[in-house]
Amino acid sequence: MAIARIKKNDTVIVISGNDAGKTGTVISVDPKKGTAVVGGVNVHKKAMRRTEKTAGGLIDKELPIRLCKLMPYDAEKKAGVRVRTGEKDGKKARISVKSGKAL
Repeated sequence: MAIARIKKNDTVIVISGNDAGKTGTVISVDPKKGTAVVGGVNVHKKAMRRTEKTAGGLIDKELPIRLCKLMPYDAEKKAGVRVRTGEKDGKKARISVKSGKAL
């Protein structure tokens, strides 16, 4: 089983598209479609009908973004990092290519 490059609760940076340079936390990942929902990225307005529970109107909603446009974000370097798989303490882990630290 291969280890995914991006997982839920990772901090990622967008490398291309309208939201290039923005960072956010991954809310969910769909590996079959190759997409992820990232908080604060790819936000669009959605018209909601008024119901008993909600007031309705226009709401902001994060839509999925392709995984190829995302990179794991390293807060120390303030940049995206490439990752490889390796072993850390006897378990499979994602490791930063340049720094060698586990994510």
